[in-house]
Amino acid sequence: MTTNELTTKIRELKELQALIDEATAEADAIKDELKAHMTSEGKEEMTVDMYKVRYTVVKSSRFDSASFKKTHGDLYEQYSKQTETRRFSVA
Repeated sequence: MTTNELTTKIRELKELQALIDEATAEADAIKDELKAHMTSEGKEEMTVDMYKVRYTVVKSSRFDSASFKKTHGDLYEQYSKQTETRRFSVA
């Protein structure tokens, strides 16, 4: 690709990302309104027209690797492995 083609693609990407960010913010605002309504009504599940809406508590357990590393550093190092990924960004 030429420099002009690359510049055009990057501008297009930036514009699309801005639209995505705007739509995501709008969707998050609507979700927050629905969650606030459900909380104020004391409901975890509602059926509205053909939609079932849930806002439930989900419990999970996570491994505390920071604490494990502090108390069992040698085991942490023994079972840790390095991974490699690639990151794409446009500034």
